[in-house]
Amino acid sequence: MGNSGSRSGPRVCSQFLPEEQAEMDRLFGALSSEKSGSSTSARSFSLEALKSHIGEALPPEMVVRLYDGMRRVDVTGQAKGPSGSVSREQFTVSMSHLLKGNSKEKSLMILKMVSATGGPVKAREVQKFTEDLVGSVVHVLTHRQELRGWTQKKAPGPPPRVQVLAAQLFSEMKLTDGKKLLGPQQLDCDCDPAVIEDWVFRVHLVATFLSVVIHRGFLLRLPLDLATLVPQREVDRGQEFESVLDVLSVIYVNSHLPRERQHRWHLLFSSELHGRSFSQLCGRIPHQGPCVLLLEDCDGHVFGGFASCSWEIKPQFQGDDRCFLFSILPSMAVHTCTGYNDHYMYLNQGQQTIPNGLGMGGQHNYFGLWIDVDFGRGHSKAKPTCTTYNSPQLSAQEDFRFEKMEVWAVGETSQTELATSKKSVLDSNLEAQVLLQISGHTRHSEGLREVPNQE
Repeated sequence: MGNSGSRSGPRVCSQFLPEEQAEMDRLFGALSSEKSGSSTSARSFSLEALKSHIGEALPPEMVVRLYDGMRRVDVTGQAKGPSGSVSREQFTVSMSHLLKGNSKEKSLMILKMVSATGGPVKAREVQKFTEDLVGSVVHVLTHRQELRGWTQKKAPGPPPRVQVLAAQLFSEMKLTDGKKLLGPQQLDCDCDPAVIEDWVFRVHLVATFLSVVIHRGFLLRLPLDLATLVPQREVDRGQEFESVLDVLSVIYVNSHLPRERQHRWHLLFSSELHGRSFSQLCGRIPHQGPCVLLLEDCDGHVFGGFASCSWEIKPQFQGDDRCFLFSILPSMAVHTCTGYNDHYMYLNQGQQTIPNGLGMGGQHNYFGLWIDVDFGRGHSKAKPTCTTYNSPQLSAQEDFRFEKMEVWAVGETSQTELATSKKSVLDSNLEAQVLLQISGHTRHSEGLREVPNQE
């Protein structure tokens, strides 16, 4: 194992493939040859050299954390404290653990980046590290111009999205007794190596963020698939459009989507671009494949849901157990299916006896998320939670008004779905067809639409 050599004297075993190790050697050579005011030998590098090499790609506090973590690695098993500079062996072991290591090896490096002793640390120290890590990710992606069309949203009021996502990741940590951190009173609790290891193992974004910071901070010449972390943002006809979501919000929601849906988000509907109209919504989102919809209510709460199947206008529930509800502000959380019922998705229009609107979870008149046909109004009812998703009330008020709504198609839409989307709303509304025939009217679109290619 790669970690065995780091504890047993001069044997330093790298987990890198030959071409990866060559890139590590190249990077160490660049770092150890950086000009600085220190007398550091060519077989090691200083903090000043690391700062000079990385420049403004990472925040200064993360550069210091990386340096301290590396110099605290004991490759001899006899060190009595951190070294004055980073040797080739320390650098190789550190990068091997951070990029290729298992959860135990990554957690040991996190402890060294947090504390000089490598022993138990206070929960508040891990909380500060998490904020620095999340902030470093958005910083380096912005610096390297790899936001893929999204923005680093600068909200006018607290809390910033960095702190919101960091709080969500940190909240997943379980103390030694198996209980999660529930409030500020527990920030002075000790987090031992086993607690950190369990956290890194379960919360995959921590390891992913470490990898992004290393790859893009050092500009490694090694492959890094950012497409599944930050999806490409697509808006038709180059329209100017500022989403309710920023890049961190997108990363969080995207991380819970099926992997094949993570690389691309295409805007289907926006109340700002297409009008505050339920008819416009129904005309744009059916048969477009899986979608993410989100709302910003008049109190600033941002929330939404993932529809795992194409929306269809019909008076029955649809979808499957891959659907979920989520919140972004004032806190981030994802709420998955309970198995209690199959009321995953609902979209209906033009009926006299059953509700007209868009809903996810719960039941008629008592949805976890509901958009009324009277556009701009909705409800999120959960006493105490939604039966379908176990979600709490997502909006500030149970019956809410919203300012903005967006629907994004995620992944690639199949040709079958695209062909079906060319149908008229009347095609799926038998009641409306019958009424037209009884009244003596004809469907003017009949015979004028293109026949879908069935090849």
